[in-house]
Amino acid sequence: MKIRIVDAFTDRPFAGNPAGVVILDAPAFPGADRLQRIASEVNLSETAFAHPLPLGREADWALRWFTPTTEVDLCGHATLATAHVLHTSGAASGTVRHTTRAGVLRTTAHDDGTLTLDFPTAPLSPVAAPPGLDDALGASPLSLHDTGEHVGDLLVELADEATVRALEPDFRALVSCSRRGVIATAAAEDPASAYDFVSRGFFPGVGIDEDPVTGSAHTALAPFWSARFGRDDLVGLQASARSGLVRTSLRGERTLLTGSAVTVIEGELLTGL
Repeated sequence: MKIRIVDAFTDRPFAGNPAGVVILDAPAFPGADRLQRIASEVNLSETAFAHPLPLGREADWALRWFTPTTEVDLCGHATLATAHVLHTSGAASGTVRHTTRAGVLRTTAHDDGTLTLDFPTAPLSPVAAPPGLDDALGASPLSLHDTGEHVGDLLVELADEATVRALEPDFRALVSCSRRGVIATAAAEDPASAYDFVSRGFFPGVGIDEDPVTGSAHTALAPFWSARFGRDDLVGLQASARSGLVRTSLRGERTLLTGSAVTVIEGELLTGL
């Protein structure tokens, strides 16, 4: 059984967000404890597991995502990585439907090598700052929004791009400030730059202090910044050490996320499932 490591939301190796991808031949997943052990061994922010579904079902592939410590409801970069593996291996073409804990998600491969994820738009609700947020984050927010059930993050608008880039959070203190994590964001300082907004994602509660590029977070960032800029099509830069670009297209209750991916490692799972 092959395990691949794919760098998502980048067109070059050793950038973007690495995800483990395991494509199963079996028609069903093994137990969740087994999948969790493999994800812990891979030890990336997420590992995706997929298996084919019979013809005539509402989806083509079943898909699940695990961090090193827990299963999650939604993961953008590992979905992009899985779609990349399915298309480059010849297991799929065109648009693929994936059944997940967040519903049926679609991925589409394009002739230029990019892939588009069709995800539900996160509902945004203004909220008050949880106790200790300013100290844990090391900055004072301009606004705060909850991002709904499936994303489960606190969206934190900060004063400017430099503030976002300079953050050095207290990760232990940050755990109590949201259900899953905190997305810090600001508008791009230079209007002529290749991106419209910047973000960073911190998820210590699920074992990830900082995620390199968080696709699911952009289902919240897209409606937030589209409302500010008055445009549906934007580009976000996640300003982690590895960094990555995500093209977002707001389509009402759906958000399209487009990016590239590169397979950097292929290996064998020797213990079986």
